[in-house]
Amino acid sequence: MRFQRRQLLRSLSLVFGSSLIWSRNQLGIAAQTAKQPKVSPPPAGASVRGGIAAGTEMEKVTGIGGFFFRAKDRKALGLWYQQHLGILPIPTSYGETGWQQEAGPTAFAPFAEKSNYFGDAQKDWMLNFRVRDLDKMAAQLQAAGIAVKIDPQSYPNGRFARLHDPEGNPIELWQPKVPDTKG
Repeated sequence: MRFQRRQLLRSLSLVFGSSLIWSRNQLGIAAQTAKQPKVSPPPAGASVRGGIAAGTEMEKVTGIGGFFFRAKDRKALGLWYQQHLGILPIPTSYGETGWQQEAGPTAFAPFAEKSNYFGDAQKDWMLNFRVRDLDKMAAQLQAAGIAVKIDPQSYPNGRFARLHDPEGNPIELWQPKVPDTKG
């Protein structure tokens, strides 16, 4: 697992640029806050790069507004996510509210096409859900007959567990490391 986490960090660094924090201690700090890494502005007179003129701040997305995927039995799978992970289905009218996620860090990381990080090579994606208490969530899922494998390693950015939904899609649970408030 350690190599796979290092591969994930390397991928994140490529996606977000060289300003992504490399040291384990700093990575843990970055994972504990919702703040984006600070990027130094390009020097005055720098050329246009990636369609954005130097000194111009790029407009960015503010978060993930939805995750859409195909399912063999979408109603049953939606119910499974609601019953076991607390994810409400999309509202059927504008007056209803849908699932609201808590603020926190989100990893966006394309992986190599041949990566085995997701487990099954036929799966093209994996969801990672933040949880407050990994042990409680794992116990709740196991009590419902769902196999959960908790990674025994604790990382600078937290703890992880793996499971699969009824259609075999990989899910990773992540309990972010809580910042040390002593001091």
